[in-house]
Amino acid sequence: MAHAAPRPGRRRTPARRPGARGMTGTTGTTGTTVTAYRPPDVFDEQVHTVARIAWPVALGLVYGFWAAGIRRDAGPITGWNILFGFVCAIAFAAVCIALFMVAPYLRREAHAVLWASFGGIAFGFLYSQTGESVLRSVGLGLALAVAVFAFNFYRYYTHEDAEGHRVG
Repeated sequence: MAHAAPRPGRRRTPARRPGARGMTGTTGTTGTTVTAYRPPDVFDEQVHTVARIAWPVALGLVYGFWAAGIRRDAGPITGWNILFGFVCAIAFAAVCIALFMVAPYLRREAHAVLWASFGGIAFGFLYSQTGESVLRSVGLGLALAVAVFAFNFYRYYTHEDAEGHRVG
């Protein structure tokens, strides 16, 4: 079957879906313009602003509760245990918020390494609260960090171009 050869200066555009927003970007070395469509955003900017803070705070509270529960080890709930949980929650939420603010400005490799190190350190710290050896905590933290890096690198590699612009 014969197909017409593409002509320079002419570009086929996909049909727009109703309500879809187009995002344009250029590909690496060829300089061609690529348009990706995503569904309409049903929430306004204020909801997104609140969610950028609410998600890390909620995750931090779960993390702090979990750390306090591990440290308590079925013993009585004490003031020091509650303080430990809140300190862990605040530290986790603060680092998570900082990562959400800084990470999108990094290249995909550094972006993946940052999230992998955060996940590995967070898990290693929780595991160290169980009373296991430090080497086992570090080993499991590194194993989780490698898995998080592989997942995130693949995700960023398939959803960003070489300059770090989101493609799809």
